[in-house]
Amino acid sequence: MKALAPGTVIFHRHRGYGVITHVNLLTGWISARFGSEARTLDLNLSTDDVQHADGEAILFRRAPPDRMPHARLMAMVRALHQAGYEKLYLYSWPKPSGLHWRWHLFTGQRDWMQRPWREGWYGSGADYNVNPVMGWGDLPGASTDELVTALARFDPHGLAQALGRDEDHSAWFEGACKLLLPGYMYSLNMERPGAGGLQDAPPVPVVAVRASLPAYEGPALGWPPGWAGLWTRAHVMPAPPIDITGERKLREPS
Repeated sequence: MKALAPGTVIFHRHRGYGVITHVNLLTGWISARFGSEARTLDLNLSTDDVQHADGEAILFRRAPPDRMPHARLMAMVRALHQAGYEKLYLYSWPKPSGLHWRWHLFTGQRDWMQRPWREGWYGSGADYNVNPVMGWGDLPGASTDELVTALARFDPHGLAQALGRDEDHSAWFEGACKLLLPGYMYSLNMERPGAGGLQDAPPVPVVAVRASLPAYEGPALGWPPGWAGLWTRAHVMPAPPIDITGERKLREPS
């Protein structure tokens, strides 16, 4: 996908060649000059069949975009598992407001509570809404293979630590992907029990990644391997500290 910016030469089937003067990728509209320095024409990238100068179509997403990157991350982790990187894990959990979900990729030992942190391997749906990239050199709308390639270039040492077998988790993750992709993601948040205590672990919460999708009504998803003993621990552990923004601060390992 070529860059689109003021100064880009374009072709329109009715106006011929022109030059972009203004781009608004939030709305999909551009302004361009066609033979006149004094007059510009507004064009919609979804409907006006605008092309680059070499004839490549400029396509603008018509469908509602994902409001969170978790489904794309699940597809990437699934591909890496199939390539032998089974010690790669995706943890996702909601912000206190419940409006957005965080994500965290980690490798090595599967410890859901004490996860190693690496730069670029975690983020939030709130940031993704205004800048739809993961943060390791990927491009907006990158395919699964392109995400894998970008991550391998960004942090080859970190990705190498995911090489190895974890058959229990990879089998659970494959089942989750078959149930949820492409429109839903899992959330590993744990609600605190009421006065009666927690009797049984409920199904893993499932969330739609696009606002236009209905609530998930498919088969229940069980918790991943390693969570069986965490329910009791999670409900007796103190809550993480709160910063001045009201969001939970994550403790990074020393």
